[in-house]
Order: sequence, then structure tokens, then C-alpha cells
Amino acid sequence: MARVAGVDLPKNKRIDIALGYIYGVGRPLAKQILAKVGNQIDPATRVKDLTEAQVGLLNSTITKEYRVEGELRREIQQNIRRFIEVNSYRGLRHRRNLPVRGQRTKTNARTRRGRRKTVGSGKSVGPAAPAKAAPAPAKAPEPKK
Repeated sequence: MARVAGVDLPKNKRIDIALGYIYGVGRPLAKQILAKVGNQIDPATRVKDLTEAQVGLLNSTITKEYRVEGELRREIQQNIRRFIEVNSYRGLRHRRNLPVRGQRTKTNARTRRGRRKTVGSGKSVGPAAPAKAAPAPAKAPEPKK
């Protein structure tokens, strides 16, 4: 199993598809990486058929020229932290765990907001509300002296 940029690539997949398992590498970037290493690696080659030299070439190309995996995740988290610190609208949405890019939230947005919590006149789940107190019996007037 080839290990590139700290990720074990699946053995039976083609190398152009398997590179997509690295965080930050999609199909277009995988094709670009393979074009950059030239004719040394055929995109149709299976990962299990790669030599150690080819794996080393891929690894060095990716780590030198692209931000992937931990470095990319760290950069994204820093950007989000910066939005929160400067109190931008996007930062407020991140802080409140709401959609950031303008989606509607009256309905939908369940992935971001979690399960529905009924608020208001929903059916009471707790103990029954106490019954109204019976009116106090009228006192007899005290006799005058």
C-alpha cells in the first residue's frame, strides 16, 4: 500500500483516482500532479503496481508544491478563527453554528443546526400543570361588640 502525504492510498484503484483520497486533492488536481511528474507515471497505473521511486516522486511533488492534509486543515481553521475574532458576519455564523453562505434557515439547514427543538405551544412533555386552586371559602363576618 502506497503512502503519499501521510495517507495510505487504496491498492486496487488507478493512481489518478486514488490521489483524490488525499485531503485537498480532487480529480483535476490529481491530473495536474500526474502531468507535472511527466511520463514517469501513467494515470491508468494501479497503486499496487507503483514502484518505490514513483511513490517517492509523487510524495515529493505533492509536499513541495501543494498544501494538503494537515497543513491545509490548519490554514482553513486559522481563517475561520480570524473571521470570528474580527466579528465579521461570517464569523458570527460560524460561532453560532449556522450556515455561512447565505442559505435559508427558516426551513432546512438541519445538518448545521441539529435536530428540531419545538419551541412555544408544543405539547408539554414535563409533569402536568397544577390544576386551578379552588376558591377559598367565604369567611363569616365577625359579630360587632
